[in-house]
Amino acid sequence: MPKIDKILYATDLSKNSAHAFQFATDIADKHDALIYVLNIIEELPESARSVLKNYLSDDQYQKFINRKGDLVNTIRERLTTFCDNVQKGDPQCVFRVASIDVIEGHPANDILRYAESNACDMIVMGTHGKDILSHALLGSVAEKVLRKSRIPVVVVPIPDDESEITFEI
Repeated sequence: MPKIDKILYATDLSKNSAHAFQFATDIADKHDALIYVLNIIEELPESARSVLKNYLSDDQYQKFINRKGDLVNTIRERLTTFCDNVQKGDPQCVFRVASIDVIEGHPANDILRYAESNACDMIVMGTHGKDILSHALLGSVAEKVLRKSRIPVVVVPIPDDESEITFEI
């Protein structure tokens, strides 16, 4: 098996996405690897931005535009809670996270671009698989990443119902 030093964990921040993070931490633990956490905010067309600007106050609009910092803090808090509650046996859990990035863009393309630019050896991501007929059990983002990736991709089914492993919202 090739050496795995860097794992990209791509998350949509859903409550049950902790299932995929647990896979990432388990793989990182076995390979003494680092985890790069990525959340992508779907890029809004300029027309949608204009509508928001017209309907939101200046403060609300600025908060919306600058939400990336808030999301990074939210992710950091969720990961810390996860490591404290679920990965109690791994004191290195939090320290395995090399970076947390939130970017605006197109999810599948930017996941692949991020993995390449950070020389990641593997991608771990969850899928809700809600659109079974059109995506053959995979979400559209997971399907695109899986088809276009040049590195291994671990796709973890995310349960819809409450589960023991969740990120607190």
